Amino acid sequence: MIHPEPSIKDDNPLQPSLAKTLTVLTLETGQHFFGYGYGANQDARGELVFNTSMTGYQEICTDASYRSQIVTLTYPLINNYGTNLEDVESRRPWISGLVVRELSPNSSNWRHKKSLHRFLLQNNIPIVGGIDTRKLVRILRGGGIHRAFITQTPSDFPDPGTFIWTTGQVQGLDRFLADQVDRARSVSPLSDQNLVEEVTSMNPSFFEDSYWGPWRAPNKRKATHRIAVLDCGAKTNILRSLAIRGCEVTLLPYDTSPEDITSLDPAGIVVANGPGDPEQADIAINSIRRIIGKIPIMGICLGHQLVALAIGASTSRLKFGHRGANHPVKDLLTGQVHITSQNHGFQVDEKSIPACNGYRVSHVNLNDGSVEGITHDSLPIFTIQYHPEASPGPQDNQYLFDRFLDMVEKFEKQ
Repeated sequence: MIHPEPSIKDDNPLQPSLAKTLTVLTLETGQHFFGYGYGANQDARGELVFNTSMTGYQEICTDASYRSQIVTLTYPLINNYGTNLEDVESRRPWISGLVVRELSPNSSNWRHKKSLHRFLLQNNIPIVGGIDTRKLVRILRGGGIHRAFITQTPSDFPDPGTFIWTTGQVQGLDRFLADQVDRARSVSPLSDQNLVEEVTSMNPSFFEDSYWGPWRAPNKRKATHRIAVLDCGAKTNILRSLAIRGCEVTLLPYDTSPEDITSLDPAGIVVANGPGDPEQADIAINSIRRIIGKIPIMGICLGHQLVALAIGASTSRLKFGHRGANHPVKDLLTGQVHITSQNHGFQVDEKSIPACNGYRVSHVNLNDGSVEGITHDSLPIFTIQYHPEASPGPQDNQYLFDRFLDMVEKFEKQ
């Protein structure tokens, strides 16, 4: 017997009517979750993951690291503050689909411009609401990441909000559900896709100052540094975090050659975050390998993994990844523990880090002991697995951008 999840009522006269359609989320294991569709009325496929952040759904949707993934939000009420013009982390939303417990018909915030429903509708991305997200997350935590498929149910099927579907009771139901399982199982694994190639910038560009006023921090640095950012899917707040410190920021496509990077004469380079399996971005790995020691390097998230591969370490897949805004990480250089924002499905294997060449672990995750950062005894290079720019998440780790610029200034004086 298949029990549907409760419907979501749109009873707010101040909001445009939400076009709800009966929708099913199917996992490759054959499990089905019935709900109501919002956003775009179209199919979606991808790996199903979850994020535990209580706020920041707009930043999550526009984070290129989620390319080819369907994101489940564990916080039960979404769209309560709508969307705005400032809280975007890329040129467009990159998620394949969004799964929520309840999509609020009310959006109230002084920066509100449009509902999440309309924001994703305009970008052809579906939302499935009315899902038991706690049950779904338990499945993912226990069995790991699942491939999944989202589609509308046939128009002649009864509304599962008022009717309990039983095998054999609805004509064509068994065949329909079997087809959805086949579709979920046909989703290409992330390790078979070069997703960085899909999200990177097409051409070099200078970052334009685009701050949200209350977020702006005073620039305490007098020097201006030219910093190159290797765009593997870079979040806008990484660029902001450099710009507010007086940096001239140039965004480069991920496949920029070492010669073209050095021709810009940057004072330092940030290898940014991005989606997918780091081993697929071999062009960037080779470029990083050739500039290590010549230019100060900071790696963030996927950039951390790419630097690790460039120095001879290996990476592997986490069972269900780290995605949320409250992961405790210990900085081994200071002994301090910081609450961090994270979004990654791969990790650097600690035993593979070439300690004999001067590399060592600088940060560790206190939940599972995984590597959260690498540094070198003498070379100007360090990496972090989490997001110092947060967005969403706490700003506790902005100090790492200052640490990077301290390293840049020290290298310039040599």
